[in-house]
Amino acid sequence: MKQQTLYSIIRSWSLEQSDMSKTQEILDWVEDRNKNVEVNIFKNKLSQSDFWFYDKEKGSIHNKNNSFFSIVGFEKFYYDGFKISQPIILQKEIGFLGIICKEFDGVMHFLMQAKIEPGNINKIQISPTIQATKSNFTQKHGGAKPPYLEYFENAFKYEIIVDQIQSEQSSRFYKKRNRNIIIRVEEEIEVIPSHRWVTLGQLKKLMRIDNLVNMDTRTVISCIPYYKFDIDKNDDVSKFFNNKSLYNSIFKENKQNILPEIYHYINNYKMFDDFDGKIVPLHALDNWELLDEKIYCKNPYPYQVIFCDISMEGREVKRWTQPLFEAMGIATFGLICCEHDNVLKFLVRATAEIGCFDGIELAPTVQREAVQIESHKNTIIDALFDKKLKEKTGIIFDKLLSEEGGRFYHEQNRNVILKVCIDELQELPNGYFLVDYNTLNELVQVNNTLNIQLRNLLSLLEV
Repeated sequence: MKQQTLYSIIRSWSLEQSDMSKTQEILDWVEDRNKNVEVNIFKNKLSQSDFWFYDKEKGSIHNKNNSFFSIVGFEKFYYDGFKISQPIILQKEIGFLGIICKEFDGVMHFLMQAKIEPGNINKIQISPTIQATKSNFTQKHGGAKPPYLEYFENAFKYEIIVDQIQSEQSSRFYKKRNRNIIIRVEEEIEVIPSHRWVTLGQLKKLMRIDNLVNMDTRTVISCIPYYKFDIDKNDDVSKFFNNKSLYNSIFKENKQNILPEIYHYINNYKMFDDFDGKIVPLHALDNWELLDEKIYCKNPYPYQVIFCDISMEGREVKRWTQPLFEAMGIATFGLICCEHDNVLKFLVRATAEIGCFDGIELAPTVQREAVQIESHKNTIIDALFDKKLKEKTGIIFDKLLSEEGGRFYHEQNRNVILKVCIDELQELPNGYFLVDYNTLNELVQVNNTLNIQLRNLLSLLEV
């Protein structure tokens, strides 16, 4: 990747307005499309679907084409005898989460889409240029190919900024991953009404509006490799940063190499502590009830499975039925940061999740479902986070942001970044690491190392 490309992206990060589209014009565009598109989604029964059904022999819910995804039962045992039993989404195919960018007047712009997902709480959200499963772009559903697909199918023709296979929500998906990709083009592109050019700074500003910028956009831009910028040859980018400690966190030489410590902890877990779970029939799950209208846990649990009838405009297929996972409340994802020697550092935690592709990933400081299951153990760090949140001190960011609307029903979670004094982080429990942005930015280039909640929180940072 060219240094000039990174320079243009960093400049774009600092610009909250653009001559291509004013921020208010973006808001008006989303509002107008929301007014002029009809979306109907209502809960129904599995037996009312002519496409999805429960396969008693396999013990799973899938469709007649065995495409898209299926829902299966999953069980996992732990050292202390605790067992997690739950439905989980099985979707082996890897989809595209792709953004096209192009420079206008020395500023990088990103081609974003106003996209509807069936489970979105507010219909349209700002999404990547393309957001498509393999079933979508191979047209297994019989619909049209997604716009701009050809750019990503021929990405080798362009400058590739990001091309990573990254994990999704591992508490609900089993080893699910998507291809996060950003390409830079220089040719003229026809912009269709569903898409607009915006700066990175505009995207960051729009993230301060509840449920406007979707999860897929956030994960893709979190992968931009700023750490590759050669600051020794061009320190001019410092002028774009009001947040000097963040600038130092990205570009200042890291004298403390914490990577061996992180990998030691993660590799020990993979070698000694990880236990493979097993897929089981849905009807064999302990404490779960399979009804025609839903699958729910008899004990409090973070989610249930519902069945929906959906119709909407602006999709490859106009009407369909499908299962969706419905969260039981609002989860909290929190990232604590602090300054040390004028360098912003972030407190992350190695967290194992039931469906994690590689067993364990780095997660935010706090990752807490609205309904906590028995295996979750609060630490002194959780207590510190709750105390600061209650006192409303040090809060940098605090908004409700949506999760994946293609599989989850109206799921919005609280995303919080808060700053504390480093003296409050002197004794860290096992599995916590205080890391600068440069290190996290390098680690995100490695598949399945930073989980989606952490990537999403890092995407919210402003210069």
